[in-house]
Amino acid sequence: MWTLIFTTYGYFVFFYSLAIILSYVFLLVMAYMYSSNYRRWTLDYVQQMVETSPFSPGVSIVAPAYNEGLNIVENVNSLLRQKYPKFEVVIVNDGSTDDTLEKLIENFSLIEVPYDYIYHIHCQRFKRLFRSTDYRYKNLVVVDKVNGGTKADAVNGGLNVVQYPYFINTDSDCILARDAIYQCIFPVLLNHDIIAVSGTMSMSNGFTLKDNEIVEFKTSDNPLAVFQDLEYKRSFLVGKMGWSNLNAMPNVSGGYGLFNTQIVKSSGGYGFDSYAEDMDMIYRMIKYCCDFHRPYRVVQIPHTCCWTEGPSTLRILYRQRVRWGRGLIQLIHQHWRMLFNPKYKMLGLVTMPYTFFFEFMAPIIEAIGFIMFVYLIIVGGVNWTSFLIVFTTVYIFAIMLSQFVVFYDYILGSSYTKTRSYFKLFLAAIFEPFIYHPIITFCSIRGYLNYIFKTKASWGVMVRKRYNTDGK
Repeated sequence: MWTLIFTTYGYFVFFYSLAIILSYVFLLVMAYMYSSNYRRWTLDYVQQMVETSPFSPGVSIVAPAYNEGLNIVENVNSLLRQKYPKFEVVIVNDGSTDDTLEKLIENFSLIEVPYDYIYHIHCQRFKRLFRSTDYRYKNLVVVDKVNGGTKADAVNGGLNVVQYPYFINTDSDCILARDAIYQCIFPVLLNHDIIAVSGTMSMSNGFTLKDNEIVEFKTSDNPLAVFQDLEYKRSFLVGKMGWSNLNAMPNVSGGYGLFNTQIVKSSGGYGFDSYAEDMDMIYRMIKYCCDFHRPYRVVQIPHTCCWTEGPSTLRILYRQRVRWGRGLIQLIHQHWRMLFNPKYKMLGLVTMPYTFFFEFMAPIIEAIGFIMFVYLIIVGGVNWTSFLIVFTTVYIFAIMLSQFVVFYDYILGSSYTKTRSYFKLFLAAIFEPFIYHPIITFCSIRGYLNYIFKTKASWGVMVRKRYNTDGK
């Protein structure tokens, strides 16, 4: 009986792994086709078209801030340095307990102003609104509100005051490329069916700032940050680029993305209790468009628009990824009626089934497989020849995929000022399956269990490290 179970599960894992490999190959092809078409537009042409078009809309940048006092001034200055002709920056102080608000008031000459705050979207209680008395910061708005426990609630608080038809959802710790808005609004001018645009993100750990701009791009010396950098590149340059070609994008990263403001508000805004607000929002927007027969597209662009600081310790990474795991099972639970539902087009027929079988189920299948493998080692029931063949095949493919992504990033325009940074990524690709991946798998399962058993959840505190600003 047990022999039959182990044998059957072994065959299942083999074909499951094969399906994942084939899906990545398919996404690689789709990503290459999509990026090849996009690269024909030069930066000069993009800027010229946006600046001369009478249809170029204003854009609001919404950035929640919770206990970001260490780098808040540099980050806000980075947001304010956008080249786009018509934009505003809305910082949402989400009940910070440190000196975040005090630093904003002091460094940007803020004063409290009367404002008729209307709750178009649900969020925790609004307290105050600040604007600057300094003309240099005329497009800066600071919202002070009660902490809502999630980023989704904070973003909703900012959306209640934005004035432009499109907004960018980012984090206050993010550093934006000065042409980031240009890059994201350009696809919208070409196709008004586009309701959201995802910009490529990268890690800022290890970067050097001077005058609020990045002057040296390099990977961090922290192995965790390097693993995350590789993970981000694989996600954006293969996964999301491929899905974009199919109009089947699973999410627009919460770190950086442009959205149609009215569609977001009509969709009910971000789920205030969501722990996967980036995926949940896209599901809500597409559901709204399909329910009301509105054409839509969600796209990814290859241009790096944003750099963010990733967790630098195991403890912080653990909290983040447990939250992501909790958010994933929450998303599936809340939107399960869309699964295999043709009414919701590619999202219901392709994206959600893929998310369920290859992202949600993968950690569970891996954990069960690992337990079975340990048991078989103990009882001497492992077919080592078959195991080595399957393991070697999967391992080589994983390394090849990561190396392709690293090379692809290089030919797209190199994320780093020094090529030796790529050597760290090559090493990370070799060791990732043995070190980083098991950690992520464990965190995902813990997040599932926390949701199932309704363990009390908290957003947690992301402990920041001050940026290197010596310019050396």
